[in-house]
Amino acid sequence: MTLVAGSVRAHRPLAEVATISVLFFLGVTAFAGGVAMVFGLGEDQLMLPADWLESIPVIDSWVVPGLVLGIGFGLGSLITGYGMLRRSHWGWLEFVEEATGYHWSWLATISLGAGHLLWIALEVIYLPELSLLQIMYGAIGLALLLLPFLPSMRQDLRVR
Repeated sequence: MTLVAGSVRAHRPLAEVATISVLFFLGVTAFAGGVAMVFGLGEDQLMLPADWLESIPVIDSWVVPGLVLGIGFGLGSLITGYGMLRRSHWGWLEFVEEATGYHWSWLATISLGAGHLLWIALEVIYLPELSLLQIMYGAIGLALLLLPFLPSMRQDLRVR
């Protein structure tokens, strides 16, 4: 199977289709959640009371967590999902492909998964209430961390 940079191929391993879907889902929901946190939209609906901030060190508003969520996980996941879908090759990321032997989106997905698991762990540690969303997004982080290691994805994303 030949990879053509910038094209969307009809046949991909199921694990890769699932990964791209999860990246876009996380991207859209994290970006929307980040925007809501930064601008204080619907604090009651987001269930983010200001008194929760007292238990979080160094943070005194929801702006910084909102920026991390919206830019890091939101835009980061959307860019990674697009890169994996289109097989975008950007010169400034060639060093990643040379070092790993895989398309840059492979390592970006693993990094997003590990970062997201850390994010959820910090939520569990610092926020006073647990949520089903933490379980769901924890599963998303775990999927993003592990799916790239499946043989079908490793073979399909190999660049050398």
